[in-house]
Amino acid sequence: MNESHKYFSNNKNITFYKLLGTGAGNGFLFPDLSTYAVLVVWNSKKNADEFLTKSTHSLIVEKKAQSRTDFYLKTIQTHGLWDNQNPFKSSIVDYDKDDKIAIITRGKIKLSKQIDFWLNVPKASNAIKVAEGVEFYKGIGELPLMAQATFSIWKNIDAVKNFAYKSKAHADIIKKTKQRNWYSEDMFTRFIITDKVDKYYK
Repeated sequence: MNESHKYFSNNKNITFYKLLGTGAGNGFLFPDLSTYAVLVVWNSKKNADEFLTKSTHSLIVEKKAQSRTDFYLKTIQTHGLWDNQNPFKSSIVDYDKDDKIAIITRGKIKLSKQIDFWLNVPKASNAIKVAEGVEFYKGIGELPLMAQATFSIWKNIDAVKNFAYKSKAHADIIKKTKQRNWYSEDMFTRFIITDKVDKYYK
């Protein structure tokens, strides 16, 4: 993964990217060394498609991976920062109530707050694990223990709102996040999933 920066950093069709590890089990405290993630903001779907099907990076993935899944996302709501910017702000779109929703929640954890934060991770993971309407979730991160995020997929916007506004466990975590000031930088973004492509190599 670390060797892949050269395929993204100088690509004129990319406005933002992150190469990410993932967490095992219900969160991201322990690494999942079998799964990696790439987050990319493209200037057009055409350029994204071309990279995902024809680039050297994609050919390398095809040779090394058992499978890959590509999610095409469009932003419907976002706030906060990632590396002092919000890469999703310029592409807000409308959505239908039946659209599948993807969410990225991301936080850069203050060094002084590490122990307190990680003691509360199991409660947050369990809250989303039992949430009605969640179809997938995975811890993702760029720096072990320091810069973490969660990628989740929901049945529709109602499922998201029910979890956000009616789950006591979720409300408690949000309250603690604000009171204990865990993050030096954070971001929350909702997307609609416009397409999903699964590929199996072995």
